[in-house]
Amino acid sequence: MRRNLALLTACLAVCAAAWAPGSAISAQAYPARPLRLVVPFAPGGGNDIVARAIALRLTEALGQPVVVDNRGGAGGIIGTDTVAKAQPDGYTIGMGSTSALAINPALFKKLPFDPVRDFAPITLVASAPYILSVHPSVPAKSVKEFIALAKAKPETLHFSSAGNGATNHLAGEIFKTATGIDMVHVPYKGAGPAMFDAIAGQVQLTFGPMVSTLPHVRSRKLRGLGVSSAKRSSVAPELPTIAESGVPGYEVVNWYGMVAPASTPRTIVDRLNREIVRIIRSKELKERLTSEGAEVIANAPDAFAAFIKSELGKWGKAVRDAKVTLD
Repeated sequence: MRRNLALLTACLAVCAAAWAPGSAISAQAYPARPLRLVVPFAPGGGNDIVARAIALRLTEALGQPVVVDNRGGAGGIIGTDTVAKAQPDGYTIGMGSTSALAINPALFKKLPFDPVRDFAPITLVASAPYILSVHPSVPAKSVKEFIALAKAKPETLHFSSAGNGATNHLAGEIFKTATGIDMVHVPYKGAGPAMFDAIAGQVQLTFGPMVSTLPHVRSRKLRGLGVSSAKRSSVAPELPTIAESGVPGYEVVNWYGMVAPASTPRTIVDRLNREIVRIIRSKELKERLTSEGAEVIANAPDAFAAFIKSELGKWGKAVRDAKVTLD
């Protein structure tokens, strides 16, 4: 009887360890079902393109489908909140972005999530500038010419963005403040729709992610006037920076990062970090991202966490200086 009781106790202990969050056994069993990768913007934008490239390879690495779930709207707030409130079991992860995790906290007095408290950072994937581009019908051939045109025709030129609070929305607002022009902002539910309407001529201007905009500039569906980074892009050196084109000090760069809900077991976060970093640093994906104007970073969870905190301070100041408010 005592021997049977001892065996039963041992079995129960093993079962409890197997189900305990963050245990070695549960970590070894992870993942046992498909994962959801939430992209807080509509299909077609830079976040979406990068997410899908990673999801395809992560599916192969984990042996389980990684399904991309686009939850656009409110400048990335809706999709980001979806990740924050998901079960912290490693089966829901998300694309964190500059707008959702660094800019929106300065723009909105009340957010449904806290960018530091409610997420477990996995890795900072890459960063990339925007291309200030116009529809071919716009007569301006340079940033200086566009500024002159906007000053001559105030409130007649419209610029699209991925939504109120999105990084390219703030890129436009900072541009307006720095140049003294008055453009009309038209928010969309993602960078993809914002760019498509610029191509269609429904709006005259957009600050589009380089990863998704450069092909349309090269096919002449859009005319690129300048890049938003501090230095010229190695993949499009013919495009001057906005800063060197008459707007000194101008710099707006978007970044992409992978996050999980807070309290996700560290063993699972570390597993995802290893797999995603390996994928990002693979020759194929690194060359692809670099060829599209992105700078690959692929850092550790703690380094990404520190980066988010530093970005909150940086963008908080930028929002105050540009006097942009949405509440």
